[in-house]
Amino acid sequence: MSTLDTGLTFIRTASRRVSDASGWLGRWFKELMPKGLYARALLIIIVPMVILQSVVAFVFMERHWNTVTRRLSAAVVQDISALIDVYRSFPQDKDRTQIKRIAQQRLGLVVDFLPVNDMPAPGPKPFFSLLDQTLSVQLSRQIARPFWIDTVGRSSLVEIRIKLDDTVMRVFAQRSAAYASNSEIFIFWMLGTSSILLIVAVLFLRNQIKPILRLADAAESFGKGREVPDFRPRGAREVRRAALAFMEMKSRVERSIEQRTAMLAGVSHDLRTILTRFKLEMALIGDSPEVEGMRKDVDEMSGMLEAYLSFARGDSGEHAQPTDMERALEELRSDAERHGHAATVVFHGLPVVIVKPAAFKRCLANLVSNAARHADAIAITGHRDHRYLTVTIDDDGPGIPLDMREEVFKPFLRLDDARNQDEGGTGLGLAIARDIARSHGGDITLGDSPLGGLRATVRVPV
Repeated sequence: MSTLDTGLTFIRTASRRVSDASGWLGRWFKELMPKGLYARALLIIIVPMVILQSVVAFVFMERHWNTVTRRLSAAVVQDISALIDVYRSFPQDKDRTQIKRIAQQRLGLVVDFLPVNDMPAPGPKPFFSLLDQTLSVQLSRQIARPFWIDTVGRSSLVEIRIKLDDTVMRVFAQRSAAYASNSEIFIFWMLGTSSILLIVAVLFLRNQIKPILRLADAAESFGKGREVPDFRPRGAREVRRAALAFMEMKSRVERSIEQRTAMLAGVSHDLRTILTRFKLEMALIGDSPEVEGMRKDVDEMSGMLEAYLSFARGDSGEHAQPTDMERALEELRSDAERHGHAATVVFHGLPVVIVKPAAFKRCLANLVSNAARHADAIAITGHRDHRYLTVTIDDDGPGIPLDMREEVFKPFLRLDDARNQDEGGTGLGLAIARDIARSHGGDITLGDSPLGGLRATVRVPV
Protein backbone atom coordinates (compact mmCIF):
# COMPACT_ATOMS: atom_id res chain seq x y z
CA MET A 1 0.00 0.00 0.00
CA SER A 2 1.43 3.34 -1.00
CA THR A 3 1.89 6.35 1.26
CA LEU A 4 -1.00 8.13 -0.48
CA ASP A 5 -3.38 5.22 0.22
CA THR A 6 -2.29 5.14 3.85
CA GLY A 7 -2.92 8.87 4.17
CA LEU A 8 -6.34 8.60 2.55
CA THR A 9 -7.28 5.72 4.87
CA PHE A 10 -6.18 7.73 7.89
CA ILE A 11 -8.20 10.75 6.73
CA ARG A 12 -11.32 8.61 6.16
CA THR A 13 -10.97 7.02 9.59
CA ALA A 14 -10.47 10.38 11.27
CA SER A 15 -13.44 11.94 9.44
CA ARG A 16 -15.61 8.96 10.39
CA ARG A 17 -14.64 9.34 14.05
CA VAL A 18 -15.29 13.08 13.92
CA SER A 19 -18.68 12.42 12.31
CA ASP A 20 -19.57 9.84 14.99
CA ALA A 21 -18.45 12.19 17.75
CA SER A 22 -20.45 15.09 16.32
CA GLY A 23 -23.49 12.84 15.95
CA TRP A 24 -23.21 11.67 19.56
CA LEU A 25 -22.74 15.26 20.72
CA GLY A 26 -25.79 16.34 18.72
CA ARG A 27 -27.93 13.56 20.22
CA TRP A 28 -26.72 14.39 23.71
CA PHE A 29 -27.45 18.09 23.20
CA LYS A 30 -30.88 17.23 21.80
CA GLU A 31 -31.68 15.12 24.87
CA LEU A 32 -30.44 17.91 27.11
CA MET A 33 -32.60 20.59 25.51
CA PRO A 34 -36.13 21.12 26.85
CA LYS A 35 -38.97 19.70 24.78
CA GLY A 36 -41.63 22.36 25.35
CA LEU A 37 -42.00 25.51 23.25
CA TYR A 38 -42.33 27.68 26.34
CA ALA A 39 -39.07 26.41 27.84
CA ARG A 40 -37.24 26.69 24.51
CA ALA A 41 -38.46 30.25 23.95
CA LEU A 42 -37.31 31.19 27.46
CA LEU A 43 -33.96 29.58 26.75
CA ILE A 44 -33.62 31.62 23.56
CA ILE A 45 -34.10 34.77 25.63
CA ILE A 46 -32.15 33.80 28.74
CA VAL A 47 -28.99 32.39 27.13
CA PRO A 48 -28.12 35.52 25.07
CA MET A 49 -28.95 37.71 28.07
CA VAL A 50 -26.68 35.71 30.37
CA ILE A 51 -23.87 35.69 27.82
CA LEU A 52 -24.21 39.43 27.25
CA GLN A 53 -24.27 40.18 30.98
CA SER A 54 -21.27 37.91 31.54
CA VAL A 55 -19.28 39.63 28.82
CA VAL A 56 -20.23 43.07 30.14
CA ALA A 57 -19.38 42.08 33.70
CA PHE A 58 -16.04 40.61 32.62
CA VAL A 59 -15.15 43.70 30.61
CA PHE A 60 -16.16 45.95 33.49
CA MET A 61 -14.24 43.94 36.08
CA GLU A 62 -11.19 43.54 33.93
CA ARG A 63 -11.01 46.96 32.31
CA HIS A 64 -12.71 49.24 34.80
CA TRP A 65 -12.70 47.70 38.25
CA ASN A 66 -9.14 46.41 38.13
CA THR A 67 -7.82 49.54 36.44
CA VAL A 68 -9.52 51.94 38.84
CA THR A 69 -8.45 49.88 41.85
CA ARG A 70 -4.85 49.83 40.66
CA ARG A 71 -4.86 53.59 40.13
CA LEU A 72 -6.46 54.33 43.50
CA SER A 73 -4.06 51.99 45.30
CA ALA A 74 -1.12 53.55 43.48
CA ALA A 75 -2.31 57.03 44.55
CA VAL A 76 -2.59 55.97 48.20
CA VAL A 77 0.88 54.40 48.11
CA GLN A 78 2.26 57.56 46.50
CA ASP A 79 0.82 59.63 49.36
CA ILE A 80 2.40 57.24 51.88
CA SER A 81 5.72 57.45 50.02
CA ALA A 82 5.52 61.24 50.14
CA LEU A 83 4.92 61.10 53.91
CA ILE A 84 7.97 58.85 54.31
CA ASP A 85 10.05 61.41 52.38
CA VAL A 86 8.74 64.20 54.62
CA TYR A 87 9.57 62.13 57.69
CA ARG A 88 13.14 61.62 56.49
CA SER A 89 13.62 65.23 55.30
CA PHE A 90 12.46 66.97 58.49
CA PRO A 91 13.97 65.16 61.49
CA GLN A 92 13.51 68.32 63.63
CA ASP A 93 9.80 67.42 64.05
CA LYS A 94 10.40 65.21 67.05
CA ASP A 95 6.72 64.66 67.93
CA ARG A 96 5.76 64.14 64.24
CA THR A 97 2.79 66.44 64.77
CA GLN A 98 3.26 68.24 61.48
CA ILE A 99 3.43 65.08 59.40
CA LYS A 100 0.34 63.73 61.18
CA ARG A 101 -1.50 67.00 60.54
CA ILE A 102 -0.51 67.10 56.87
CA ALA A 103 -1.52 63.44 56.41
CA GLN A 104 -4.94 63.91 57.99
CA GLN A 105 -5.84 67.33 56.62
CA ARG A 106 -4.33 67.17 53.16
CA LEU A 107 -4.25 63.45 52.30
CA GLY A 108 -7.09 61.98 54.36
CA LEU A 109 -4.76 59.53 56.08
CA VAL A 110 -4.35 58.74 59.76
CA VAL A 111 -0.64 58.25 60.51
CA ASP A 112 0.90 56.87 63.68
CA PHE A 113 4.43 55.81 64.61
CA LEU A 114 5.06 52.65 66.59
CA PRO A 115 8.17 51.08 68.08
CA VAL A 116 10.45 49.38 65.60
CA ASN A 117 9.70 45.94 66.96
CA ASP A 118 5.91 46.41 66.68
CA MET A 119 5.73 44.77 63.26
CA PRO A 120 3.35 41.78 63.00
CA ALA A 121 4.44 38.66 61.20
CA PRO A 122 3.06 38.24 57.67
CA GLY A 123 -0.36 36.57 57.83
CA PRO A 124 -2.17 34.42 55.29
CA LYS A 125 -3.32 36.26 52.22
CA PRO A 126 -7.08 36.49 51.74
CA PHE A 127 -8.40 34.45 48.84
CA PHE A 128 -9.10 36.52 45.73
CA SER A 129 -8.67 39.97 47.30
CA LEU A 130 -7.96 42.45 44.56
CA LEU A 131 -7.19 45.25 47.01
CA ASP A 132 -4.68 43.16 48.96
CA GLN A 133 -2.91 42.08 45.77
CA THR A 134 -2.83 45.57 44.27
CA LEU A 135 -1.59 47.27 47.46
CA SER A 136 1.14 44.65 47.90
CA VAL A 137 2.36 45.20 44.34
CA GLN A 138 2.35 48.99 44.66
CA LEU A 139 4.09 48.98 48.08
CA SER A 140 6.80 46.66 46.80
CA ARG A 141 7.26 48.76 43.68
CA GLN A 142 7.21 52.29 45.10
CA ILE A 143 8.49 51.98 48.69
CA ALA A 144 10.48 48.74 48.67
CA ARG A 145 10.47 48.43 52.48
CA PRO A 146 9.11 45.62 54.70
CA PHE A 147 5.38 46.14 55.10
CA TRP A 148 2.26 44.56 56.60
CA ILE A 149 -1.28 45.25 55.45
CA ASP A 150 -4.72 44.34 56.76
CA THR A 151 -7.56 44.75 54.27
CA VAL A 152 -10.16 42.63 56.05
CA GLY A 153 -9.92 43.58 59.73
CA ARG A 154 -12.01 46.73 59.48
CA SER A 155 -14.66 47.01 56.84
CA SER A 156 -14.20 50.71 56.05
CA LEU A 157 -10.45 51.14 56.78
CA VAL A 158 -7.24 49.67 55.44
CA GLU A 159 -4.29 49.37 57.82
CA ILE A 160 -0.77 49.59 56.40
CA ARG A 161 2.42 49.22 58.45
CA ILE A 162 5.81 50.05 56.95
CA LYS A 163 9.08 49.32 58.73
CA LEU A 164 11.48 52.26 58.62
CA ASP A 165 14.96 52.52 60.08
CA ASP A 166 13.95 53.53 63.62
CA THR A 167 10.20 53.14 63.71
CA VAL A 168 7.15 51.52 62.19
CA MET A 169 4.78 53.86 60.35
CA ARG A 170 1.16 52.83 60.71
CA VAL A 171 -1.27 54.33 58.24
CA PHE A 172 -5.07 54.05 58.22
CA ALA A 173 -6.68 54.83 54.86
CA GLN A 174 -10.28 54.76 53.79
CA ARG A 175 -11.07 51.64 51.80
CA SER A 176 -12.94 53.74 49.26
CA ALA A 177 -9.75 55.76 48.63
CA ALA A 178 -7.86 52.64 47.49
CA TYR A 179 -10.63 50.45 46.12
CA ALA A 180 -13.35 50.87 43.48
CA SER A 181 -16.14 50.05 45.89
CA ASN A 182 -19.01 51.05 43.58
CA SER A 183 -18.65 47.85 41.54
CA GLU A 184 -21.23 46.07 43.69
CA ILE A 185 -23.72 48.78 42.79
CA PHE A 186 -23.06 48.16 39.11
CA ILE A 187 -23.55 44.40 39.54
CA PHE A 188 -26.71 45.00 41.57
CA TRP A 189 -28.20 47.22 38.88
CA MET A 190 -27.13 44.81 36.17
CA LEU A 191 -28.76 41.83 37.89
CA GLY A 192 -31.79 43.88 38.89
CA THR A 193 -32.52 45.12 35.39
CA SER A 194 -31.90 41.63 33.99
CA SER A 195 -34.38 40.14 36.47
CA ILE A 196 -37.02 42.73 35.56
CA LEU A 197 -36.49 42.10 31.85
CA LEU A 198 -36.67 38.36 32.44
CA ILE A 199 -39.95 38.67 34.35
CA VAL A 200 -41.40 40.79 31.55
CA ALA A 201 -40.22 38.23 28.99
CA VAL A 202 -41.76 35.35 30.98
CA LEU A 203 -45.12 37.12 31.23
CA PHE A 204 -45.04 38.07 27.55
CA LEU A 205 -44.10 34.55 26.46
CA ARG A 206 -46.81 33.03 28.62
CA ASN A 207 -49.41 35.19 26.91
CA GLN A 208 -48.00 34.23 23.52
CA ILE A 209 -47.96 30.52 24.33
CA LYS A 210 -51.54 30.41 25.64
CA PRO A 211 -53.19 30.65 22.17
CA ILE A 212 -50.97 27.81 20.94
CA LEU A 213 -51.95 25.67 23.93
CA ARG A 214 -55.63 26.47 23.33
CA LEU A 215 -55.24 25.45 19.69
CA ALA A 216 -53.56 22.19 20.73
CA ASP A 217 -56.32 21.48 23.27
CA ALA A 218 -59.00 22.20 20.67
CA ALA A 219 -57.35 19.90 18.12
CA GLU A 220 -56.95 17.17 20.75
CA SER A 221 -60.60 17.48 21.81
CA PHE A 222 -61.76 17.34 18.20
CA GLY A 223 -59.59 14.27 17.63
CA LYS A 224 -61.28 12.60 20.61
CA GLY A 225 -64.70 13.32 19.16
CA ARG A 226 -65.55 15.99 21.73
CA GLU A 227 -66.95 19.48 21.30
CA VAL A 228 -64.63 22.49 21.20
CA PRO A 229 -66.59 25.22 23.02
CA ASP A 230 -65.64 28.92 23.01
CA PHE A 231 -62.64 28.48 20.73
CA ARG A 232 -61.66 31.45 18.60
CA PRO A 233 -58.41 32.65 17.03
CA ARG A 234 -56.16 34.59 19.39
CA GLY A 235 -52.54 35.60 19.69
CA ALA A 236 -50.01 36.48 17.01
CA ARG A 237 -50.81 36.57 13.31
CA GLU A 238 -49.27 33.15 12.62
CA VAL A 239 -51.14 31.54 15.52
CA ARG A 240 -54.41 33.12 14.34
CA ARG A 241 -53.76 31.78 10.87
CA ALA A 242 -53.22 28.27 12.22
CA ALA A 243 -56.39 28.56 14.35
CA LEU A 244 -58.43 29.72 11.34
CA ALA A 245 -57.07 26.82 9.29
CA PHE A 246 -58.07 24.42 12.08
CA MET A 247 -61.58 25.87 12.26
CA GLU A 248 -61.99 25.61 8.49
CA MET A 249 -60.76 22.01 8.55
CA LYS A 250 -63.16 21.21 11.41
CA SER A 251 -66.05 22.75 9.47
CA ARG A 252 -65.16 20.77 6.34
CA VAL A 253 -64.96 17.51 8.29
CA GLU A 254 -68.27 18.12 10.04
CA ARG A 255 -69.89 19.13 6.76
CA SER A 256 -68.58 16.00 5.08
CA ILE A 257 -69.95 13.85 7.91
CA GLU A 258 -73.33 15.57 7.69
CA GLN A 259 -73.47 15.05 3.92
CA ARG A 260 -72.53 11.38 4.31
CA THR A 261 -75.16 10.91 7.02
CA ALA A 262 -77.84 12.59 4.90
CA MET A 263 -76.91 10.50 1.88
CA LEU A 264 -76.97 7.30 3.90
CA ALA A 265 -80.34 8.23 5.39
CA GLY A 266 -81.70 8.61 1.87
CA VAL A 267 -80.17 5.32 0.72
CA SER A 268 -81.49 3.59 3.84
CA HIS A 269 -84.99 4.93 3.23
CA ASP A 270 -85.02 3.84 -0.43
CA LEU A 271 -83.63 0.36 0.22
CA ARG A 272 -85.88 -0.25 3.19
CA THR A 273 -88.86 0.72 1.04
CA ILE A 274 -87.89 -1.87 -1.58
CA LEU A 275 -87.30 -4.54 1.06
CA THR A 276 -90.66 -3.75 2.64
CA ARG A 277 -92.33 -4.21 -0.74
CA PHE A 278 -90.56 -7.57 -1.13
CA LYS A 279 -91.87 -8.68 2.27
CA LEU A 280 -95.42 -7.61 1.39
CA GLU A 281 -95.31 -9.39 -1.97
CA MET A 282 -94.02 -12.57 -0.34
CA ALA A 283 -96.75 -12.37 2.27
CA LEU A 284 -99.36 -12.14 -0.51
CA ILE A 285 -97.85 -15.09 -2.39
CA GLY A 286 -98.34 -17.46 0.51
CA ASP A 287 -96.20 -20.11 2.19
CA SER A 288 -94.01 -22.43 0.17
CA PRO A 289 -90.43 -23.70 0.35
CA GLU A 290 -89.36 -21.20 -2.32
CA VAL A 291 -91.01 -18.29 -0.52
CA GLU A 292 -89.39 -19.32 2.77
CA GLY A 293 -85.98 -19.24 1.11
CA MET A 294 -86.68 -15.80 -0.38
CA ARG A 295 -87.85 -14.58 3.02
CA LYS A 296 -84.57 -15.67 4.57
CA ASP A 297 -82.65 -13.89 1.81
CA VAL A 298 -84.62 -10.69 2.41
CA ASP A 299 -83.98 -10.90 6.17
CA GLU A 300 -80.27 -11.40 5.50
CA MET A 301 -80.27 -8.42 3.14
CA SER A 302 -81.98 -6.32 5.85
CA GLY A 303 -79.36 -7.33 8.39
CA MET A 304 -76.53 -6.58 5.99
CA LEU A 305 -78.06 -3.20 5.15
CA GLU A 306 -78.38 -2.24 8.83
CA ALA A 307 -74.80 -3.34 9.56
CA TYR A 308 -73.42 -1.44 6.58
CA LEU A 309 -75.33 1.72 7.45
CA SER A 310 -74.18 1.48 11.05
CA PHE A 311 -70.57 1.15 9.93
CA ALA A 312 -70.81 4.02 7.45
CA ARG A 313 -72.77 6.26 9.82
CA GLY A 314 -70.30 5.76 12.65
CA ASP A 315 -71.07 7.71 15.84
CA SER A 316 -72.11 10.94 14.17
CA GLY A 317 -74.63 13.08 15.97
CA GLU A 318 -73.75 11.90 19.47
CA HIS A 319 -71.96 14.22 21.89
CA ALA A 320 -69.32 13.16 24.39
CA GLN A 321 -70.37 13.31 28.01
CA PRO A 322 -69.25 11.91 31.38
CA THR A 323 -69.99 8.18 31.48
CA ASP A 324 -69.68 5.66 34.31
CA MET A 325 -67.53 2.99 32.65
CA GLU A 326 -67.73 0.61 35.60
CA ARG A 327 -71.51 0.49 35.26
CA ALA A 328 -71.25 0.08 31.47
CA LEU A 329 -68.91 -2.89 31.89
CA GLU A 330 -71.28 -4.43 34.43
CA GLU A 331 -74.10 -4.18 31.87
CA LEU A 332 -71.93 -5.98 29.32
CA ARG A 333 -71.20 -8.71 31.87
CA SER A 334 -74.92 -9.13 32.58
CA ASP A 335 -75.67 -9.42 28.85
CA ALA A 336 -72.97 -12.07 28.44
CA GLU A 337 -74.28 -14.07 31.43
CA ARG A 338 -77.84 -13.94 30.09
CA HIS A 339 -76.56 -15.69 26.99
CA GLY A 340 -75.01 -18.48 29.06
CA HIS A 341 -71.38 -17.31 29.33
CA ALA A 342 -69.24 -17.01 32.45
CA ALA A 343 -68.09 -13.37 32.66
CA THR A 344 -66.19 -11.29 35.24
CA VAL A 345 -65.57 -7.54 35.50
CA VAL A 346 -62.80 -5.69 37.36
CA PHE A 347 -62.29 -1.91 37.18
CA HIS A 348 -59.43 0.16 38.61
CA GLY A 349 -59.35 3.92 38.97
CA LEU A 350 -61.92 6.68 38.63
CA PRO A 351 -64.80 5.20 36.59
CA VAL A 352 -66.20 8.46 35.11
CA VAL A 353 -64.79 9.06 31.61
CA ILE A 354 -65.87 11.55 28.92
CA VAL A 355 -66.88 9.47 25.87
CA LYS A 356 -69.83 9.11 23.52
CA PRO A 357 -71.75 6.65 25.69
CA ALA A 358 -73.87 4.80 23.14
CA ALA A 359 -71.09 4.54 20.56
CA PHE A 360 -68.42 3.47 23.04
CA LYS A 361 -70.73 0.91 24.62
CA ARG A 362 -71.42 -0.48 21.17
CA CYS A 363 -67.67 -0.72 20.53
CA LEU A 364 -67.21 -2.80 23.69
CA ALA A 365 -70.38 -4.79 23.03
CA ASN A 366 -69.08 -5.83 19.60
CA LEU A 367 -65.86 -7.09 21.20
CA VAL A 368 -67.71 -8.92 23.98
CA SER A 369 -70.16 -10.51 21.54
CA ASN A 370 -67.25 -11.53 19.30
CA ALA A 371 -65.61 -13.20 22.32
CA ALA A 372 -68.90 -14.80 23.43
CA ARG A 373 -69.44 -16.29 19.97
CA HIS A 374 -66.28 -18.40 20.21
CA ALA A 375 -65.54 -18.83 23.93
CA ASP A 376 -67.16 -19.91 27.18
CA ALA A 377 -65.36 -17.68 29.73
CA ILE A 378 -64.90 -13.90 29.37
CA ALA A 379 -62.90 -11.57 31.62
CA ILE A 380 -63.42 -7.81 31.27
CA THR A 381 -60.89 -5.49 32.93
CA GLY A 382 -60.99 -1.69 32.99
CA HIS A 383 -58.22 0.67 34.10
CA ARG A 384 -58.27 4.45 34.09
CA ASP A 385 -55.26 6.65 34.89
CA HIS A 386 -54.53 10.34 34.30
CA ARG A 387 -54.02 9.81 30.55
CA TYR A 388 -55.85 6.76 29.22
CA LEU A 389 -58.83 4.50 29.68
CA THR A 390 -57.85 0.92 28.92
CA VAL A 391 -60.38 -1.92 28.63
CA THR A 392 -59.21 -5.49 27.99
CA ILE A 393 -61.53 -8.33 27.01
CA ASP A 394 -60.00 -11.80 27.48
CA ASP A 395 -61.52 -15.14 26.54
CA ASP A 396 -60.60 -18.83 26.39
CA GLY A 397 -61.53 -19.34 22.74
CA PRO A 398 -59.42 -20.55 19.81
CA GLY A 399 -57.88 -17.11 19.16
CA ILE A 400 -56.79 -15.57 15.86
CA PRO A 401 -53.47 -16.29 14.11
CA LEU A 402 -50.84 -13.61 14.59
CA ASP A 403 -50.61 -12.75 10.90
CA MET A 404 -54.38 -12.18 10.67
CA ARG A 405 -54.90 -9.91 13.69
CA GLU A 406 -54.80 -6.76 11.60
CA GLU A 407 -56.64 -8.23 8.64
CA VAL A 408 -59.76 -9.00 10.70
CA PHE A 409 -60.40 -5.28 11.17
CA LYS A 410 -61.03 -4.82 7.46
CA PRO A 411 -64.73 -4.34 6.61
CA PHE A 412 -66.60 -7.36 5.26
CA LEU A 413 -63.64 -9.66 5.85
CA ARG A 414 -64.91 -13.12 6.84
CA LEU A 415 -62.46 -15.91 7.59
CA ASP A 416 -63.49 -19.51 7.61
CA ASP A 417 -62.01 -20.30 11.01
CA ALA A 418 -61.56 -16.83 12.39
CA ARG A 419 -63.38 -15.31 15.33
CA ASN A 420 -65.17 -12.62 13.38
CA GLN A 421 -66.98 -15.28 11.42
CA ASP A 422 -70.49 -14.20 12.31
CA GLU A 423 -73.03 -16.77 11.41
CA GLY A 424 -75.53 -14.70 9.48
CA GLY A 425 -73.36 -11.57 10.05
CA THR A 426 -71.47 -9.33 7.70
CA GLY A 427 -67.95 -9.18 9.13
CA LEU A 428 -68.32 -5.58 10.28
CA GLY A 429 -68.24 -6.02 14.06
CA LEU A 430 -64.51 -5.46 14.60
CA ALA A 431 -64.37 -2.77 11.89
CA ILE A 432 -67.15 -0.81 13.61
CA ALA A 433 -65.47 -1.24 17.01
CA ARG A 434 -62.11 0.06 15.76
CA ASP A 435 -63.81 2.94 13.90
CA ILE A 436 -65.52 4.03 17.13
CA ALA A 437 -62.31 3.70 19.16
CA ARG A 438 -60.35 5.78 16.65
CA SER A 439 -63.08 8.42 16.58
CA HIS A 440 -62.34 8.82 20.31
CA GLY A 441 -58.63 9.28 19.58
CA GLY A 442 -57.71 5.73 20.58
CA ASP A 443 -57.36 2.31 18.98
CA ILE A 444 -57.95 -1.43 19.39
CA THR A 445 -55.21 -4.05 19.42
CA LEU A 446 -55.39 -7.84 19.55
CA GLY A 447 -53.04 -10.10 21.46
CA ASP A 448 -52.74 -13.33 23.40
CA SER A 449 -54.95 -13.75 26.44
CA PRO A 450 -53.84 -15.27 29.76
CA LEU A 451 -56.99 -17.41 29.52
CA GLY A 452 -55.60 -19.08 26.42
CA GLY A 453 -57.65 -17.29 23.78
CA LEU A 454 -57.64 -13.74 22.42
CA ARG A 455 -57.21 -10.45 24.22
CA ALA A 456 -58.83 -7.33 22.72
CA THR A 457 -57.47 -4.09 24.20
CA VAL A 458 -59.31 -0.80 23.77
CA ARG A 459 -57.27 2.26 24.71
CA VAL A 460 -58.60 5.81 24.45
CA PRO A 461 -57.32 9.09 25.94
CA VAL A 462 -59.36 10.60 28.76
